Amino acid sequence: MQRTMLQAKLHRVRVTHSELHYEGSCAIDDNLLDASGIREYQQIDIYNVTNGERFTTYAIRAQRGSGVISVNGAAAHKANPGDILIIAAYATYNELELQKYHPELVYVDEQNRIVNKRGHIPVQAA
Repeated sequence: MQRTMLQAKLHRVRVTHSELHYEGSCAIDDNLLDASGIREYQQIDIYNVTNGERFTTYAIRAQRGSGVISVNGAAAHKANPGDILIIAAYATYNELELQKYHPELVYVDEQNRIVNKRGHIPVQAA
């Protein structure tokens, strides 16, 4: 059996640019791509916490250490500078791979600098 699972998440990154007249995609600071394991041109889902929009695009590299999160092309209609996003990538795993599975969860500050990285989401009290 194959299961599609969360591979990586960039949690609460802030949009720095929204470029309508650009060739699509989402430019992401190279540090964030490396920390999450998201690869350039990999499909990503974006969940806009600010306005509720959800859309799919692909990742491209932005300058390392720049903090850039640029939503480009038609998707620029769905995110504005300052919006808070969750960027997720998914992958398919077989049962053997799932025995060692954990997602790469990356948490950032207001400038999109990494402040924490985990392999699980802590259980929250009810």
